[in-house]
Amino acid sequence: MIPYYITPLNERWHKPLAEKIDNLTKPKGSLGRLEEVALQLGMIQQTLSPTLQRPTNIVFCADHGIVDEGVSFSPKEVTRQQLLHFLRGGAGISFVCKQHHFVLQVVDVGVDWDFDPNLQATAPMVEYYARKVRKGTDNYLHRPAMTHEEMERCMTIGAEQVDTCRQQGCNIVSFGELGMANTSSSSVWMHLFAHIPLQECVGAGSGLPSEGVKHKYEVLKKAVKNYRGNGSAEDLIAHFGGLEMVAAIGGMLRAAELHMAIIVDGFIMTACALAASQLHPHVLDYCIFGHCGDEAGHRKMLDAMHAKPLLNLGLRLGEGSGAVCAYPIIESAVCMINEMDSFAGAQVTKYF
Repeated sequence: MIPYYITPLNERWHKPLAEKIDNLTKPKGSLGRLEEVALQLGMIQQTLSPTLQRPTNIVFCADHGIVDEGVSFSPKEVTRQQLLHFLRGGAGISFVCKQHHFVLQVVDVGVDWDFDPNLQATAPMVEYYARKVRKGTDNYLHRPAMTHEEMERCMTIGAEQVDTCRQQGCNIVSFGELGMANTSSSSVWMHLFAHIPLQECVGAGSGLPSEGVKHKYEVLKKAVKNYRGNGSAEDLIAHFGGLEMVAAIGGMLRAAELHMAIIVDGFIMTACALAASQLHPHVLDYCIFGHCGDEAGHRKMLDAMHAKPLLNLGLRLGEGSGAVCAYPIIESAVCMINEMDSFAGAQVTKYF
């Protein structure tokens, strides 16, 4: 495995940040989660005046072999169709990135399609990266989704994308995914890493009816039963993961290593954060969970991680959309700590 050097948040910053927040012109704790987010950002950046610079949403794209088992409502070709849609700027993630001034990086790590080698994004603030490792994973009902070498290549690609963001001035990043059937991999990771019964982890994904959900559960139950690996986190990630999901894990780990804030999106990216924490537990110190989505099991996975999402809007699109929607809340937290007067500065008597 590539080494990541992820340190826990420096507790030396907790007291001065808390004192600054508590002495703003408001009752102590009255701005709730804004105060918690401001404190976390200050500790991540090791400053009393955190900033948000060049927010970037990275969408990793790849296909899944398990889709052949009928576990997804959406057919595999939607992956490559939506990737092209992202580049033209008309998708769901496109309007929220435009609204909140995010750079959108679209990264092909494993779409089962030969794109034009001259393919480029045509929408503003959208960047395309061709980093294909292979054309989709194998079907993990019968064999590992990928080799350990392929897993490491995906993690390296994810880390390199974050390096690019950092070089461009970014200090807060979110991740999204595109790949039909990736809720299946997420459900299995949730089951294996959070020790939650598999049936409670399996949902409708992009729109399966109840009979489809039952079939999906039976397929995944059989896939878990067929597993013959060594049970390590690395092996479970490689065996059941998607190429795009493993790239996101690498990106999250590098972002934490660089002391960047990570906005975690919905069910799939929460599963990636959970998997990343099996490799480096302190990665969660750098995670701000954007929302609780509408996919079955997401709330239970968040609870298992003691994560407190900022929003609950019934979203289940993926692509990083919920994370980007949560960004204005994070902006408000930064404005609060930087722009509110202190009691002493405003010559206001403390009234609590």
